[in-house]
Amino acid sequence: MTSYVIAYYGEPKFKNPEEGVGYMKRWKEWMSSLGGALVNPGVPLKKGKTISSSAVSDNNDPQRLTGYSMVQADSLDAVVEMVKTCPHLEHGTVDVAETM
Repeated sequence: MTSYVIAYYGEPKFKNPEEGVGYMKRWKEWMSSLGGALVNPGVPLKKGKTISSSAVSDNNDPQRLTGYSMVQADSLDAVVEMVKTCPHLEHGTVDVAETM
């Protein structure tokens, strides 16, 4: 099996606390659905800094990196299928890449 990183971009925005609770319920259900493929559930990320060769600035991009997870699968296509049901897609995008 090969390891893959799932990177989440974009911050969920909720109109009320109940929406947030519902999202977390769907998130936990989705994570559970990954079963043994889930190697590391990862963590959500707070706003950080963007560093270039000439500057350091606050990263206020609404589509910034907001978390990651790691899974094992037989192929990149298999991970893509896993991610198609991820509740984060309601709020942003997800990248998937094989680890080296």
